[in-house]
Amino acid sequence: MNIAMKMQAADTAAEIAATPLENLNPARMDRFRNGTHWPVFERLRREDPVHFTPESEFGPYWSITKWNDILAVDTNHEAFSSAEGIIMTPLADLEERERVMGKRPKGGIGFITMDEPEHGPARKAVTPTMAPANLQAMAGQVRERAGQILDSLPIGKEFDWVDLVSKELTAMTLATLFDFPFEQRRKLPHWSDILTGAPGHGPVESWEQKGRETFECFDAFQELWNQRLNSEPRNDLISMLAHNPATRNMSIETYQGNVILLIVGGNDTTRNTITASVFQLNKNPDQYAKLRANPDLILSMVSETIRWQAPLAHMARIATRDVEVGGKTIRQGDRVAMWYISGNRDEEMIERPNEFIIDRERPRQHMSFGFGIHRCVGNRVAEMQLTIIWEEILKRFPEIKVVADPELNFSSFVHGFESLPVIIPYRT
Repeated sequence: MNIAMKMQAADTAAEIAATPLENLNPARMDRFRNGTHWPVFERLRREDPVHFTPESEFGPYWSITKWNDILAVDTNHEAFSSAEGIIMTPLADLEERERVMGKRPKGGIGFITMDEPEHGPARKAVTPTMAPANLQAMAGQVRERAGQILDSLPIGKEFDWVDLVSKELTAMTLATLFDFPFEQRRKLPHWSDILTGAPGHGPVESWEQKGRETFECFDAFQELWNQRLNSEPRNDLISMLAHNPATRNMSIETYQGNVILLIVGGNDTTRNTITASVFQLNKNPDQYAKLRANPDLILSMVSETIRWQAPLAHMARIATRDVEVGGKTIRQGDRVAMWYISGNRDEEMIERPNEFIIDRERPRQHMSFGFGIHRCVGNRVAEMQLTIIWEEILKRFPEIKVVADPELNFSSFVHGFESLPVIIPYRT
């Protein structure tokens, strides 16, 4: 962080400390864009862990910021429904989306926005792809292609790690999971950016472009659906959805929602953790040295990065009835944001939570994958990819040097990177 950024962060922390609690709006996307969101969550955990924001661009909502309260909400799917959407979206954006893309059913992001009893069978339709035997079978191909990505990188020249590595590895794995045409794989992370991005940020130029490219994505996956439906069952996600009785006759809107879920979920955790690991190891050279000295720490480092980064900052719910959380009464119909990004820094649950420590005693103690019936279905796929890429990195590159500050996402949902300039000085 350069001097100007440090001064801005100090000014921001002072401003947040002086702001009346009722005026704090944790979901403000500009704070995530400039990396000044942390003092908001530190204050809320300390002073108001179940916090109500009465007025914001998202409408009124509650913020749940401590581990045990988040766990209580996330595992109580009877009292907290995901059927009306899992993302805090500005109301003006919802209106623009409806104008450009037409009105969509409530929820609209596949089985993650279903409640029981519909949720279980729909989720079960895709879980066989994530079974240990399938991951084992996939690992060889992931390793081979990861090696190809790393061997193609320039040595001694600056390049964008997000573009040449994080997006490419994610595209490769998603194409494998979907059995998507491999030569078109870069469409998959691009569509994820289109689906989650706001106009004026990343590749999203306007609502019209967002709508046009979203429908291009849907058309491509409708073609895949038709192909899988009319052929013998195969071991890819689209074929499993097409041939499973629980999902074979789902509506086109539900299918499109599942496509969004699988693309975004398969993209953002892996892609932003790969980038965050390089960034944090550079900021913590003692940890980087520890990793180089002991590659057996790779899986532990991956888990620590997933905790530290929290690639999806929050999940939202709607209260189905009046319910008490942390001594506060949340009313029926109230929107609730569970801030995983804050729970992962809860001092009461995690020792020295603001330090990046790759050999923690319990590195998988984090909430980045969520809890309960909606726990991330692809968490083991993500860990497999990240472990393999770092095994291959350490074989080739003694050091990856970050040479400039990263560009962060303009989003309070996807907590990630637009770019990270690096240089690889030499290879082994």
